[in-house]
Amino acid sequence: MKLSVTRDVFQLAQVFTISRGSRTEAQVLTVRVQDGDLVGQGECVPYARYGETLESVTAEIEGLRLPIDRAGLQAALPAGAARNAVDCALWDLEAKRAGMPVWQLAGLSAPGPEITAYTLSLGTPAKMEQQAAENAFRPLLKTKLGGGPEDVERIEAVRRGAPAARIIVDANEGWTPALYATLAPVLVKLGVEMVEQPLPAGEDAALLDMDRVLPVCADESCHDRTSLEALAEKYDVVNIKLDKTGGLTEALALRDAALEAGFKVMVGCMVGSSLAMAPAVLVAQGALFTDLDGPLLLAEDRENALAFDDAGVHPAAPALWG
Repeated sequence: MKLSVTRDVFQLAQVFTISRGSRTEAQVLTVRVQDGDLVGQGECVPYARYGETLESVTAEIEGLRLPIDRAGLQAALPAGAARNAVDCALWDLEAKRAGMPVWQLAGLSAPGPEITAYTLSLGTPAKMEQQAAENAFRPLLKTKLGGGPEDVERIEAVRRGAPAARIIVDANEGWTPALYATLAPVLVKLGVEMVEQPLPAGEDAALLDMDRVLPVCADESCHDRTSLEALAEKYDVVNIKLDKTGGLTEALALRDAALEAGFKVMVGCMVGSSLAMAPAVLVAQGALFTDLDGPLLLAEDRENALAFDDAGVHPAAPALWG
């Protein structure tokens, strides 16, 4: 068994802005695990919010002792980007060895397309109205918010631009309890269906005592199954991202555990290529919300990229993954 890590850069179609900053490119790590003539691949996006860098994640991956299987990997690395890329590469390799798709290996039903959200970058209300109008044909829009009364103006603008679209919003930990109490009823009237992570992770105990008129989704507060106990009674939905769970193996287990615990499920992504989204499409089957629009934000993508159409994001072709 051989393992390699490469750094790949994908230019974005336009500047992408959230409350923490802006970017013009997606920097990802691609892992390839080779066994004879067979090669499995996976992708991860190190995230500074969790103390990850391209260098630190590369070092974690290169430090693995080979050979390794998925069970050994769970013990060798913690949840996070490094384990994600290797786990997905091992799934891909296993599928090639078995001559069957990953969904069959995992005991899942045959996957189909899932309607995905399309993310509107944070900006002035005028710019966000323009973004919404340009994407009004999409059935589900996700709007980045910045924290403050102007967030209402932003959603009003998005609604003007895309009057028929469903809307969810992402506060990226930028609100306070008082701001939620002020904004939530207004956003509900504007047709917003959910807010992601309004309060900072670790400072979300206030959600226990709040009237959550606008359903709340845990993103930065939810990583893997060990997160669930602390989320009880605070959140209505959990956002499963493979770069947080540490791969498809834990993502599937987290989905099942979250549903059993009474949470609704959202499946999201970092800004990456189709290779990163491919395993997440399996987790997203039947999710309340799917947010796997990373490739739609890119100016370029990998070969054999995922197909997006009116039915949503389609499962990957074997030439890409799985």
